[in-house]
Amino acid sequence: MGNEEIFPIVDLQGNVTGKATRRECHSGSMLLHPVVHLHVFDTDGNIYLQKRSLNKDIQPGKWDTAVGGHVDYGETVECALRRESREELGLEHIEPAHLVTYDFTSDREHELVNVFCITVNRETFNPHIDPVEIDEGRFWSNEEVEAAISCGILTPNFEQEYMRIKSLIAICPK
Repeated sequence: MGNEEIFPIVDLQGNVTGKATRRECHSGSMLLHPVVHLHVFDTDGNIYLQKRSLNKDIQPGKWDTAVGGHVDYGETVECALRRESREELGLEHIEPAHLVTYDFTSDREHELVNVFCITVNRETFNPHIDPVEIDEGRFWSNEEVEAAISCGILTPNFEQEYMRIKSLIAICPK
């Protein structure tokens, strides 16, 4: 992924108002740009997390949402979600449920986060992780996630998002 990727700039409703490079969006400009997150749950309610590659420019080596990525300029949120799911975990033919959309601000960027979920059968779930993006992945129990919060193991964005969605998990398709 190069710094010259072009992202849409959006308003809080997701309407495109312009475009900017990845570098511009991650430089502290606070240009609001859309991203997608896919939470993968097993039938027991455990959540699959990815450990971000040490090569990532933001939050390297921390555990994060199963799939996360930027929406490219000219791409819909749904197409970006399917593309990122395929690229990061090799997931095809998914039918995700939309959980929530919210804005997130860090010290480097401002994102409009579109959150989706799926439920998988753990015995047949066989992700093909992208070794450039992800070091490893595994299912975590809710107790493990909650014990890791504020310990520097999880990305701050995931911690905040987990607290936001944990009451919505029941609407994830089984």
